[in-house]
Amino acid sequence: MEDFIIIMRIAYQKLTQSLRNGELKSGSLLSIPMLAEQFGLSLAPVRDAVKRAETVGLIEMLPKRGFMVMEGSPERVRECLSLRALFDIEGARKIIDTADPTSLNILRRDHENLRDMAIQGLTPDIQSRAIKTDLSLHDALAAALDSELAMQLYDDNRNRIAIIQNRRAFLAARVVSAMDEHLSIMDAIEQGDAEMAASQIRYHLSKTLEWWGVDQHFSPLVEEHSK
Repeated sequence: MEDFIIIMRIAYQKLTQSLRNGELKSGSLLSIPMLAEQFGLSLAPVRDAVKRAETVGLIEMLPKRGFMVMEGSPERVRECLSLRALFDIEGARKIIDTADPTSLNILRRDHENLRDMAIQGLTPDIQSRAIKTDLSLHDALAAALDSELAMQLYDDNRNRIAIIQNRRAFLAARVVSAMDEHLSIMDAIEQGDAEMAASQIRYHLSKTLEWWGVDQHFSPLVEEHSK
């Protein structure tokens, strides 16, 4: 029984990794046998992994057809990014209250380096690094909450956002602006200004929704920022 539980965990890790890296793309129609063959696992653990992925909204089961990877509808994009912003705001406050803001120094350097390279022009390597660097600040803010349950919820949402991000490659202008937005968030945290950090996080949310062409008026966080 213990061995089977381990295999189920491996199956889910393989599934989420394939979703994160874009190997399984948004809107793709797949089947459990196809995944089992791809992962080199038996049907049972893969079936369990798919059911688990369905419960957190990563895939949608289609009776007698298999399942489809989550589609990034405007509503889903708005919900996922707004949820992440809530984690960001609370994480920033926690860093200001309890941690050393200099812990963001490495992130700052990575953001500045990527921004400067993007100004010179995009390459496939920079586009790949852009997603990782973009996620690194959000990961750090969520980790600051120091809550196993919060991290589980954040991780599920992170997987959904990865599926969304893999639908469209970053353009140079968005890499530069996103890095600048992140650096403004870090500035506020390092200054110990939780209100300003929250404001910068809301601004970043509004610009990210704009990048995805999503109506911002339905996001309470964006509306609060605009007041």
